[in-house]
Amino acid sequence: MTNLADNKAKIKEIFTSIQGEGLYIGVKQLFIRFCACNLHCNYCDTDYMPQSLSDNASFLDVTPNELIDYIMTNSDIENLHSVSLTGGEPLIWSDFLREFMPKFKAKYYLETNATIVHNIDDVIQNVDIISADIKLPSCSGVKNSFELHDAFFKKINEIKIDCSIKKQFNCDNENIFAKVVFDEKINDNEIQKTIELAKKYYFDIILQPKMIDDKPSVSSDFIIKIFEKFNKLYMHTRLIPQMHKFINIE
Repeated sequence: MTNLADNKAKIKEIFTSIQGEGLYIGVKQLFIRFCACNLHCNYCDTDYMPQSLSDNASFLDVTPNELIDYIMTNSDIENLHSVSLTGGEPLIWSDFLREFMPKFKAKYYLETNATIVHNIDDVIQNVDIISADIKLPSCSGVKNSFELHDAFFKKINEIKIDCSIKKQFNCDNENIFAKVVFDEKINDNEIQKTIELAKKYYFDIILQPKMIDDKPSVSSDFIIKIFEKFNKLYMHTRLIPQMHKFINIE
């Protein structure tokens, strides 16, 4: 447990924009982008890691109270749908979030790579929506991703079973979904493993073709072919590209 006097997080940026991915595409959110990630995916397009985490000039290094003050002073928080905790990987900063989230009352949207279970219990009870990733080894380069994801979703499922320990998180499974970025290397084994996870833990699958700048890295025909493979075996599948890249917003 982090000493509260030293409970700081390194935050790359804070901004208000439109959600461009997943089931809540198009809503206005306050994005809090945390530094650092436990994975190094091949397709990652986010500058979440300053050249040196000791270089305070390139990011905020704040306590929960300092972050609240910064948001209230510098951010447009009118008419927000929710606050997106993104990164990097925000669950690396679970001690910070445990203190921050109850103090800054909001609807929370957690964007996570779904591989970290450490200290998640006290964070999840203040989360309203989980936007998880499933990292296909063929696209992400993360070799043991399915084992990590299974542990993550199992932990979330255990928390959801005992609804009495949650304050805001919906006990049904409508507020969790998994994004799957794919390219031409996707294979049938990965499709099967992804569907097995979704059926086991009851979440929607959101297919996202890997983007190169503002264009998909694969053809429309290939995208539809992959969608049909998923949808034939699991009807809770949706094809939703990264819309913010098409309309060039942050």
